[in-house]
Amino acid sequence: MRYLPILAALSICAAAFSDVGRAADGPPDAAWFSRLRQADGRLAAIAHRLVTRNVSLCAERQPATGLVLHALDQYAPADRTAARTAFGFERPVAVELVVPGSAADVAGVRADDAVAAVGNHATPLQVAGGAQTSATRDAAVAVLAARPADQPLRLGLIRNGVARTVTVPASPGCRAAFELLLGPKMTARADGRIVQIGVRFLERYGDEEVAVIVAHELAHLVLLHRSRLEAAGARWGMLAELGRNGRLFRRTEEEADLLSVHLLRNGGYDPAAAPRFWREHGGDIDHGIFRSRTHPASSARAQALELEIARIPRDGGTPYTPPVLAQRDQPLR
Repeated sequence: MRYLPILAALSICAAAFSDVGRAADGPPDAAWFSRLRQADGRLAAIAHRLVTRNVSLCAERQPATGLVLHALDQYAPADRTAARTAFGFERPVAVELVVPGSAADVAGVRADDAVAAVGNHATPLQVAGGAQTSATRDAAVAVLAARPADQPLRLGLIRNGVARTVTVPASPGCRAAFELLLGPKMTARADGRIVQIGVRFLERYGDEEVAVIVAHELAHLVLLHRSRLEAAGARWGMLAELGRNGRLFRRTEEEADLLSVHLLRNGGYDPAAAPRFWREHGGDIDHGIFRSRTHPASSARAQALELEIARIPRDGGTPYTPPVLAQRDQPLR
């Protein structure tokens, strides 16, 4: 997997995007890397919009610069020559892309800029070892994410051998990470720190529909569901659907659904896209009779979301703080 910090958000992607355009016995071609960057860019733009426009709702924050970073050693050794050709990589850490209109974009950071330093922390001069690893990227990400959300960020960059320093304006966002999962599954989940979205969502749906899924998973982070479930003694795995466990997980899903329409609205998306998505495409995800009992049926989700949207006052303003946010401070019982 490859963490690609959107800062505030970390957008992630894996190293095996698609078999299409890549020979079975050779490195990926230029088209493969282009599709990889395009997919990362879509998720990054959606996530950045949601985390920056909902920052007032988030108890935990970090810089939301709009940077998406990657490192050369995230790619398999056999693919690194092709990765250098596609992305430059004048240093082991580089900018994969910049979200348009973000603080990094305003500061003049561009895709394929090599990252020599983050603040006072220099990035490695060379790849350490030959194995595929996320360690180099993670070190740069940790420095970025640890910066105060309300302070500017200084970056040392290199492009075509020319070094420069840029200062990225402060741009607070919700503390969250976003990971693009590769493979055929329609997967969407959040673990308390990272939101994981299957690439199939981006292949099948438009940005507003993908935003519905991203907003729901982000809502789990905003509502601190992981820590609240742990405090309640909830158990994951095969026991998640049973008895009290099932009831606790079901409640978090219902809370996340309700908050998701407000995150969408604050983010400039149509909140009605959420109930519409579940009515039209819920069957793609909940698998009918095989649906997990921790999640409501799609029709019930759509109805509850429509009722929640109807409760938004006409003078609610933006960003709007919905009543469901108060649940974040309540223990799960």
